[in-house]
Amino acid sequence: MIVARRLVITGRVQGVGFRYFAEAIAHREGLTGYARNRPDGTLESAIEGEAESVERFEVAMRRGPAGARVESVDVEAIAPTGRHTGFRILA
Repeated sequence: MIVARRLVITGRVQGVGFRYFAEAIAHREGLTGYARNRPDGTLESAIEGEAESVERFEVAMRRGPAGARVESVDVEAIAPTGRHTGFRILA
């Protein structure tokens, strides 16, 4: 089943390669979407794909890359759109 989620990750998540970490996990899991740094110091990611793959992505985001310190991950279920054709890092 295809599902979509929007995650907002707080903690030390900028300047530690978190967007590239998210991109690598998304590619490994066959997910589409994006990751971007937000002005408030958080990281936002929207993903879409098979439910099991999305779950594994969420687990990885709770851990983060080396150097990150994840304090919280807010997850919101959103409607799958099918409009993403890959995973992008946004500025």
